[in-house]
Amino acid sequence: MTRPKHDIEQYLNAQETTDPAIDGTGETLAFLLNATGTPQVWTVDGPSEWPVQRTYFDERVSFVDWSPERDEFAFGMDEGANERDQLYRYEVEEGTVTPLTDSPSHKHEWGGWTSDGDRFAFASNRRDRSVYDLYVQSRDADLDDARRVYEGDERMTLYGWSPDDTRVVARLERASFDQELKVIDVETGEASLVTTSDGENRYAGPHWNADGDALYLATNAGADTMYLGRLDLETHDVEPVVEGGDWDIETVAFDAASGRVAYSRNRAGYSEIHVHELVGDTDLRELFTPTLPEGVLAGFRPDGQMTFSPGGARVAVAYERPDSPAAVYVIDVEREEVSTWTAPSTAGVPASDFDEPELVHYESFDGLEIPALFSLPENAASGQTPVVVDIHGGPESQRRPRFSPVRQYLLDAGYAVFEPNVRGSFGYGKEYAALDDVENRMDSVADVKAGVEWLHDQGAVDPNRIAAFGASYGGFMVLASLTEYPDLWAAGVDRVGIANFVTFLENTSSWRQDHRAAEYGSLEDDRAFLEDISPINNIENVEAPLIVLHGENDPRVPVEESRQLADAASEHVPVETVYFPDEGHQFTKLENQVTAYRRIVAFLDEHV
Repeated sequence: MTRPKHDIEQYLNAQETTDPAIDGTGETLAFLLNATGTPQVWTVDGPSEWPVQRTYFDERVSFVDWSPERDEFAFGMDEGANERDQLYRYEVEEGTVTPLTDSPSHKHEWGGWTSDGDRFAFASNRRDRSVYDLYVQSRDADLDDARRVYEGDERMTLYGWSPDDTRVVARLERASFDQELKVIDVETGEASLVTTSDGENRYAGPHWNADGDALYLATNAGADTMYLGRLDLETHDVEPVVEGGDWDIETVAFDAASGRVAYSRNRAGYSEIHVHELVGDTDLRELFTPTLPEGVLAGFRPDGQMTFSPGGARVAVAYERPDSPAAVYVIDVEREEVSTWTAPSTAGVPASDFDEPELVHYESFDGLEIPALFSLPENAASGQTPVVVDIHGGPESQRRPRFSPVRQYLLDAGYAVFEPNVRGSFGYGKEYAALDDVENRMDSVADVKAGVEWLHDQGAVDPNRIAAFGASYGGFMVLASLTEYPDLWAAGVDRVGIANFVTFLENTSSWRQDHRAAEYGSLEDDRAFLEDISPINNIENVEAPLIVLHGENDPRVPVEESRQLADAASEHVPVETVYFPDEGHQFTKLENQVTAYRRIVAFLDEHV
């Protein structure tokens, strides 16, 4: 193999800044930065200012949200990547951290500050681990003084208070394409359903208008793709403001005081940002189309990727490019200027060394056109280039032209990288996303096979040296590809993958079970089918060596999925295993990422 220009550790030391939040003065930006090995909160006062680190923890911070009136912010943090976030308050002048919750066996989802910053809302599964309730708490209350104002019966995400601080909007999530919105009165606990679900609707980033009688949001209600709409809270009608057309509107930011709207359109995987101002309820006047290099919105939470300053003078955007880690850009709406407030670091690797993948399309078994990203290493020799087929998880996700240290390292090591967006992926409308549901699950695996056959026709590719690579649902896709089409593969890399749908649905965290059953099928109605397609029940077919990696705190795909898979597969092929006692579904600590990818690369070099 080609010797890479840089060690994998250097690539993984690239630093990204994400999840921007602008304080009440509109002058200070908080963001998450992974400079210490895990994302922590930093602040900066301008594009040429030196940033200040505010939190110093071994565990990752998941979000930051400024108080509207005080020089303080809330943030969340879990332990060992177990996703059971606790909430904290940081006072900037004193530099002190105050716990707001102390229930480490439960999840806590931030719901936002009231307009005076005296209270905040959060959702938690304290009462019943399978569902979420709404709580309200004073900023300086004792830890056990949270008031439960509404008992839910499903997953729930909160999206902030009404202008008069009497109501909170909540998104109910039965499945990725089966969502509804409720408005909850925080005094009476009365909840009003304000959307009509047909089992196929999504709602993203609902924002209150200034009068509190409507929400501006992205939705696909009555359409195939996501559009910007206005939801009337009295009639429950959704009126389009900006049509989705061929491409989803993925993220919406809104400032009620100024009526300014920023939205991003996902055009073939790239983010296209627009800034407008409302003229009336649904008409827009374009203010500014910022000029940014081609890239993709970045961040841990989709609704934390783009945000207005109070009053709407600025928009902060976390944005990454194939040749640059995520940075925070600030768009000055009135001056029509874009400035970079955080400087991403590629850890000494020149930006010119990072390659942009090519968008390609290929035809699957039934004639469906599948989009994919394809990257070839420099000086790829005819018929001699090995390929890593990197399959995304979700399944409702999308492989996009993001900054990827691992992709670049593999390219430098002489591997081509192929990233298909098989049926079931986001970004192409709800009809495309539904094509792999339940009984159609294996059609998406056949899409991977068709992609490998397309690779065989590419002159540089060695068809005998192709590896399958994926995490979570992508791990299932790896295992299913190895068992369904064993002759195609030289090796497999499975990270936190689903090996057995029955044991997965029985043992995944209770708050996820119904949500995942809606996608994969239920144990009650579909058990025989789920057993039939589970890779562990077809493991005798696998012919390629396998490496299996998992975090032992994984609340989504329990580590036993990997343990049982490794035990069964080792009877047929060589299997390596890597388990991390302080990680969960994601590998969040830099030292563990380095260990994981060194093992993966060594495995690929040996077998591919």
